[in-house]
Amino acid sequence: MPLLFGEESGGGLFFVTAREHWYDESDVEVGTAIAAALVLAVQHQRLAEHQQRLGAAEAKAQKLQRQVASLRTALDDRFGFDAIIGRAPKFMAAIDDARKVAVTGTTVLLTGESGTGKEVLARAIHHASPRAEGPFVALNCAALPETLIESELFGYERGAFTGADKLKRGRFELAAGGTLFLDEVGELAPAAQAKLLRVLQERRYERVGGATTLEADVRLIAATNRDLERAVSDAKFREDLYYRLAVFRIHLPPLRERGDDVLLLADHFVRQLGGAMGKLEPGLSRQARDLILAHSWPGNIRELQNAIERALILAGGELISAAQLGIIPRPTHDVTTPPRPTSEVGSRTDVRQLAELEKQMIVEALRRANGNKSRAAAALGLSRTQLLRRVRRFGLDG
Repeated sequence: MPLLFGEESGGGLFFVTAREHWYDESDVEVGTAIAAALVLAVQHQRLAEHQQRLGAAEAKAQKLQRQVASLRTALDDRFGFDAIIGRAPKFMAAIDDARKVAVTGTTVLLTGESGTGKEVLARAIHHASPRAEGPFVALNCAALPETLIESELFGYERGAFTGADKLKRGRFELAAGGTLFLDEVGELAPAAQAKLLRVLQERRYERVGGATTLEADVRLIAATNRDLERAVSDAKFREDLYYRLAVFRIHLPPLRERGDDVLLLADHFVRQLGGAMGKLEPGLSRQARDLILAHSWPGNIRELQNAIERALILAGGELISAAQLGIIPRPTHDVTTPPRPTSEVGSRTDVRQLAELEKQMIVEALRRANGNKSRAAAALGLSRTQLLRRVRRFGLDG
């Protein structure tokens, strides 16, 4: 008896007996009914297995959706605007502008001194944009010689030049569907500026040594610590490229103009770096906080992070002292605005406070070095001669 699944035969049912002519026509009906029941049972089993596979696939899909949601939350926590630390008005104005432009596809130019967080802001813009599911590809234009910048941006074909033994995709191609971040764009040589301008105008390019035209499907964010307007005036940067890049400008203020933000960032780095080192949060002493506020931070956030990391290593789980930060306090004022007039008494008070803070740092460094002036000087980032001069000035050589 054939086992029919629709129009296809899925096997057969055989009845065997030792007696000759034992089966008759009535047995055919019985065999057919048994075969039909067996086919129905097999179909039910197959349906149950199919439902089981669907359930497993659905459970796996839901698990993947939860993982994606979890990763999205993790990305929000790491790269979103809410992860950016700061409350200073000028800084918050820059963040507000970035939030507004993020949802568009507009080209953005980020300006500000080195270490002010331009790449962090660029990632936040990408993460809040319609291209967030695409890649974020960064290139430091100052880190590459002029001879390599074109092949890094656009890629090259196999055999394009000596040593090009295989095809290489450039940053524009790697960033397709996402965001391309060009840091230190003001350092581009004139020839590279011209080629970048062409891509921005035509949204097309070719690999070095290639003839195939590729689409530049990227959102461009550029950054610089140079005054590009002055560079344009000095004929060091193309005016037409500048206006292509500066569609929407955002300026990030230096750390010295952000007031108490420096303490918020310092506490954040203590938690973050201390956790990565497996240390309990030692916190910052009052003298360390005073020094952090007094220092001008020419290296901005990057310098602050390095100082906290160094201090955490030296602190050994204790309260971080001013000396462990490895910086010397010096008075400063906002470089973008004239210093406010202060009374003579107020000025003398500020100088005395800074001098007392410097004295405490030296005393602490000498204590930790057990009086060894060479080690104390190294901990403070001074030469031995500079330390001895300060020791005599504060009367600590007695």
